[in-house]
Parts: sequence; C-alpha cells; structure tokens
Amino acid sequence: MVVGTRELTGWPTEVVGMDVEVPLAGGGFGRYINLDNAASTPPLRTVADAVSSFLPWYSSVHRGAGYKSLVSTAAFEQGRRDIGRFFGVGADQSVIFTKSTTEGLNRLARLFAARGATVIVSPMEHHANLLPWRKEGCTVQYLSCDGDGVLDMDDLKSQLQEALGEVVVALSGAYNVTGYCPPIHEIARLAHQYQAVVAVDGAQLAAHRQIRLAGTDGLDRIDYFVCSAHKIYAPFGIGVLIAPSDALAAATPDLVGGGVAELVTRTGEWWTGLPGREEAGSPNVVGVVALAAALNRLEQLGMDSIRQHEEELTLRLKEGLAACPGVRVLASGSGSAAWSQVGVVSFTTPEVPHEVVASRLGYEFGIGVRTGRFCAHPAVLQLLGVSDADSRAALARLAVGQPSALPDALRASLGLENCTEDVEALIAALRQITGEGPSPFAYVRNPETGDLQPEGWGAKWPSKVRCTGPDGDASSDGSTRC
Repeated sequence: MVVGTRELTGWPTEVVGMDVEVPLAGGGFGRYINLDNAASTPPLRTVADAVSSFLPWYSSVHRGAGYKSLVSTAAFEQGRRDIGRFFGVGADQSVIFTKSTTEGLNRLARLFAARGATVIVSPMEHHANLLPWRKEGCTVQYLSCDGDGVLDMDDLKSQLQEALGEVVVALSGAYNVTGYCPPIHEIARLAHQYQAVVAVDGAQLAAHRQIRLAGTDGLDRIDYFVCSAHKIYAPFGIGVLIAPSDALAAATPDLVGGGVAELVTRTGEWWTGLPGREEAGSPNVVGVVALAAALNRLEQLGMDSIRQHEEELTLRLKEGLAACPGVRVLASGSGSAAWSQVGVVSFTTPEVPHEVVASRLGYEFGIGVRTGRFCAHPAVLQLLGVSDADSRAALARLAVGQPSALPDALRASLGLENCTEDVEALIAALRQITGEGPSPFAYVRNPETGDLQPEGWGAKWPSKVRCTGPDGDASSDGSTRC
C-alpha cells in the first residue's frame, strides 16, 4: 500500500482506517499510527463488508419461521462452527457466546467457586483473569515468575503436587504487559497429570497465534478458553467461552431468561441443552457474523505469516527502544530460555512523566500508545520493582482520598496492519521527547476528562474523515474511503 510517497509493508489495506489523518498540535495533519492494538484492534475491511452485507437480512434467530429469521439463524450457527474450527475445538467442548472475555471469566469463576476450587494464577494476569476468582471466593494461589514475568514451571509442578481438591490453572495465553506467551499446552499436560484443568485467557493471543485447543493427543488439551472479538479485528461486542460440554450441562445456567428453558410452568422449569442454556436473551448475531468473518480472513492470510511479520516488527521495536536514551524496556526476555512473545512491549521513560510522553506522542506525532498499568496492576508493579509494603501503603492512601502515588508505564502493541515505518516513527518521536527538552506546546488538563492536551485544543468528533488517498493526495473533504 502506498501512502503519500511511502510504501507500507504488512497488511495495511486489510483494516478500516489505516489511511485516516489526524490533526497535529503543530498544525496540519498526519497519518494516524495505531500502536495500541493490545487494547482494541481496528476492524478488518472483510468484517465491515460482512456486516454490511448481513444487515439487510438481520432478524430474530431460533424459532423464527420467516425467511430472514432462517437466514439469520443459519448465519449465527455457521459463525459458531467457523469459530470452533478456527480454535480447533474438541468434540466434547461447546462454543458459548458472551459479551467479552471478562464475562466469560466471571462465568468460570462462579462455576468453580461453587465447587470450592483452588485457582492457580500468575501475578502477570489481566484483572479479568484475577479479580473474578477473588471476588467469587476461590482459593487463589500465585505462581512465581522471573524478572521478565516468565512463569516458573517448577513452582507450578510443586503447587499442583501439593494442592487438594479441584484445581484450575488459569493463565493468559499472552500477557498484555510483556507480550510473553507461556507454553499453554505444556502447562496443560502437566496440569492434567495432577487431575487439574486449564483455563486460558486468550484475549491477547487469539489474533496473533494459531490455536488448537484439542492439542496433539488430548493430554495437552486446553479445557477452557475465552477471548474477545474487539481484540481480533471485529469490534462488534462479542466474546467467546469454550468449555467442556458436560461441565456446563451439569450446572445451573448462569444467566436466565428467554431461550434457556425447554419448558417453564408456574411451579418449575426444565433447562434446554447447550449452547442455548448459556445464552439467555437475544444474541448478538451481528457480532458473531463479524467475528467469524475476521477469523476466516486471518485464516486466509495465514497465521504463520502473521506471526512472522509481527515477530520481525517486535524485534525491531525492542531493539529500537533499548537503544533509545531515556527509555527502559520492562521485559526483554534475554534471561529466559524459552521466550515467546506477541507484539506487546511495555517501557518507561524515567526522566519524563509517562502521561506527558503518551500525550505528546498523540498530539504532536499522531501516534497512539497506552499509558498506565493496563488493567494488570500487580504485573506492572512487580516489573517496576514496587514492594508489597509500598502497594499496601498506596491502598491506604486511596482509602483516605489521596492519590496512590505509584508509578505507571507506557505500552506499544502491534497488529497485522503495522509496518516498519510505524516502529521507526515511534522510536524517532521518543528520541525527540526524551532528548530535546520540554514540548514547544503548553499542555493543560481537560476539565471534563482530566487528560493532558495542548492549550486551546478543541478536539471533537469530526464531521468528515480526512484520509490519504491511494494516489498520495490527501482528500480535502474526507470523501476517500478509509
């Protein structure tokens, strides 16, 4: 794809909005560089086209006798089959639709809490794979990690040997702070040796790696798996929970209402079979169509090709950041024997506040990154060397209305649409921000959001989208398709 006079590698033409231009603080416009894919990925064009094509046929599903209802039901269930095929779902597993990864993990937490389970997690987990287990009263145990957040397999084996009762090993397939991918099938094989089950939070993994939940021989299967479409180039509000059918069939439905019962009388009810009993209410048919379209397209592009492309960019990103004065990469993987990583790199800028860096990247350079603790506070605090005593003191300050006073970090995360030029633009901008002194623009707090922005900035939802056309000329009225 050519933008201006530049040839962009990767798959930029696959996504909606790759050529959108945003206003810059210094005047003029620049192509928006999205390096915040770990939070949400942009939609694929294939997804937008699939949704647009389906919408005229949208109707009720399951039990509707009209033609549109039949078409919608067929699309909904075909989407379920496509999703199951992409993830290599086992014959004994069911694909359940949720709103998000978070909802799926909360469902699992309630399921296992009712059975008195012990849950083994790592301190690197996203809050979605930590707080539900704690909230529902499961016994939570933490795995040891090295300085890069890499899991200690010997500690896992020791905890499995000593655990009593039902045990769940609940880990991310890829971590949203470091990008580290633990060996989930190796972990599953070990867990099954001790009659434990494995639940994988696949939110950060699904768009970047080939996943075969059934494993190679059944002994290394992934028992439970959750993910969200908005991180797989399909932002239409759908999540997936994949679980053993017998585990869900033996439990009372988590959410009850329309569609979950075969019969309801004044004195009782008989629950329907799976997957309907776990999908109360009118389902998000459009979301399922979108996710299936995204996964089908990723399959066509080739997950191995996507992985190779992203690994090359990740290596360049880490090398560039490591060589950038005033930047510290939080997890390099250099001390680990088997470091596998998706395109997520977190870093700090000790001499410049992280919020300032993120704001300047956005307003002055048109580069979107993330700042904070990425809904994985224990992970960031551990990688930054914050002690448990300091963490307790921060909680005490919050309890009396004071700021926590704990440090934050920055995160750049890659997707299939990114290219070498995106990485080089970030590195060049960081060198300028950390090495050339304060910004030439005065930054103030937005009174409504509390965010930093250039003084006098009047950002609002644009009436038209400004894009860079395929011939290199910026459209004057935003008419170019983005």
